[in-house]
This record gives sequence, structure tokens and C-alpha cells, in this order.
Amino acid sequence: MRHRKKGRALSRTASHKKATMRNMATSLFLHERIKTTTAKAKELRPFAERLITLGKRGDLHARRIAGRLIADRQVLGKLFDDIGPRFAERPGGYTRILKLGNRRGDAAEMALIELVD
Repeated sequence: MRHRKKGRALSRTASHKKATMRNMATSLFLHERIKTTTAKAKELRPFAERLITLGKRGDLHARRIAGRLIADRQVLGKLFDDIGPRFAERPGGYTRILKLGNRRGDAAEMALIELVD
């Protein structure tokens, strides 16, 4: 039974999943849109939106918390200097997931996750 088991395992160990989310969030903030599988996009959304909320706060403590998850200092700076202030008036819902159809090789359902303008 899966009672109280939140989220998707994505066929990974916990540490591998955490690393995947960190890398995908870094790419999302750097490029502002990424193409991935639908399951990974749905799992990335709450992870990235929590980081954007920290970017909106903008204080030192929020920067240090986000710095634990975003290793690239350039991307961390972009999150706090550009992305956070851009969503200052928005009370959530910073990302959008658009389904793209199936991937040719293995028929995995693909999606585009992007930051809302």
C-alpha cells in the first residue's frame, strides 16, 4: 500500500532523485524552460516553486537555504536578482507544464516546463 507516500520515485534512490531535482531546477532557472518527461516535470514543479518563493523573500537566510539546493552561484544570483523580483506580485503558480506528446525512442510522454511571464 502507498498510504502517505507523497511524490514519484522516478525509479531512483532518494539521493539520485534529489540530485536530479537540483540539476533540473538549475537548468530551469538558467534557461527558463526545459523539455523533460511529464513525470519529472510534475515532480519538479513544487521543488522549483519553493525556490522561487525563497527568491521572492530575498533575505540572506533565504539565499543560504536556496544555496544548499542550487550549487551554481550564477544561477543563484539570477534566481534572487531577476526571477524573484519578477514574481513579487504573483502569489504562486510560477511555472507552466505543456504536454508535447510522446518521445520517439521509448514513447515516454514529454512535457515542456517553463516559467510563467
